Amino acid sequence: MSQLTIAVVGAGGKMGMRVSNNLASSEHTVLYSESSPAGRQRTVDAGRTVTDTATAVVAADVVILAVPDVALAAVSGEVVPQLRPGTIVLTLDPAAAYANLLFQREGIEYAVAHPCHPSVFLQRRTEAELNDTFGGVAAPQEVVAALESGDPGVQAVAEQVIRQMYAPVVDVHWVTVKQLAYLEPTLVEVVACMVGGLLKEALHETVHTVGVPEAAARAMLLGHIQVALANSLKGDNPFSDACLIAMDYGRDKIISEDWKSIFDDAELDSVLTKMLHLDAIHR
Repeated sequence: MSQLTIAVVGAGGKMGMRVSNNLASSEHTVLYSESSPAGRQRTVDAGRTVTDTATAVVAADVVILAVPDVALAAVSGEVVPQLRPGTIVLTLDPAAAYANLLFQREGIEYAVAHPCHPSVFLQRRTEAELNDTFGGVAAPQEVVAALESGDPGVQAVAEQVIRQMYAPVVDVHWVTVKQLAYLEPTLVEVVACMVGGLLKEALHETVHTVGVPEAAARAMLLGHIQVALANSLKGDNPFSDACLIAMDYGRDKIISEDWKSIFDDAELDSVLTKMLHLDAIHR
C-alpha cells in the first residue's frame, strides 16, 4: 500500500465524519476541509484540524467530495480546477456522476464508491458487529465502485482508499457509473427502501387499525421478514402452496403491472431528476 495524501471535503457532515473516522486511523496523510460552522466544530471535537479547502485539495492525491449530491456541481466546480493532474476525485453516490454534474477537466480521474452496508445474512459474532447496522465501524460490508477511465493503476489506488474509508470491507465490486446508478437508487432505494417503508406502514395498520398488540405484530413481522428474504434470495426453504397464493394476491393488490419499467433508462433519468432537483438530465 502506497502512502497517499487524501483530502476530505465536507469532513464534518454525516458521511464526511464516517469516512474521516476510518481514514484517521490509516497510514495516509489526511486533510479535513469543512465550510459550515457546525461541521467545522464537529471536526475539531473529533480531534482533527480543519484545513482550508484550497490548501487541502492542491496537496492531495485523492480528493473525497463528501457533500450532498445537490451540492456536487458547485463544489466540484470550485475544487477540480485547483487539482494537480492525475488527482483522483472520489464521490460517494453515483447520481451526480451519471447526470454529468461534476466539473470535468482533462487529466483528472473520476471515481465513485458506494457502500453496500452489512448484509442481512451476515453472521455477526460480536456485540459491536450487532450494533453496526450501517457499516464502517465493526460489521464487514462490501462496496460497489466505478472508475470513469477504467485505468487499472488508478483503480488500484482508488481501491486502497475505498477499503480504508468504508472499513471493514470484504470486497470491492467494480462496475460502470450507469450500472452503479441502477443499483443506487433504482434497486436499493426505489425498490428495497420503499418496501421497508411499506412494511412499517403495514405494521402500523395491523396495530392501530386491526388492533393486534404491537409486540405480537412486531415479533411476527420481523421473524417473517427474515424467512421471506432467506426463502426468496437464498432458497433456504420453499414457500408453502397457501403462502404462494397469498403472495400472488398481494402482488395483484399492491404492485403496479408495469413496475419493471423502473429499469428503463428513461425512468432512471426521471427519478434522478427528482432526487437532484433538475429539469432534465442532459447527455
